[in-house]
Amino acid sequence: MTITEIAAALGAEVVQDEFEDVEITGAYTSDLLSDVIANAKEGGALVTIQAHKNTVAVATLVNVSAIIICNARPLPDDMLSAAKDEGIAVIRSRENQFTISGKLFALLFAEDV
Repeated sequence: MTITEIAAALGAEVVQDEFEDVEITGAYTSDLLSDVIANAKEGGALVTIQAHKNTVAVATLVNVSAIIICNARPLPDDMLSAAKDEGIAVIRSRENQFTISGKLFALLFAEDV
């Protein structure tokens, strides 16, 4: 599924929409950015509540294509600007990380289960 398709399926808001609408191959959920650096996979989505510029820097480092911010957190302008500069999608959901992670798993891997 593409980033846009995932956002629509999750009922989430695409906040930073200047990105290449690529296929998402997986996801990683964590609020500890050093954990994301160590374990997130290229081409995936990052599910987190960490809504700040450093999240974009980490996503860029590991080549994550989209950041999904949960719990309807406010998004600072410098984060959105950095994401735009890097071409990383920023999506916001009202739901928590557990719920979004479960829904993403079902969307991306339902056929494999």
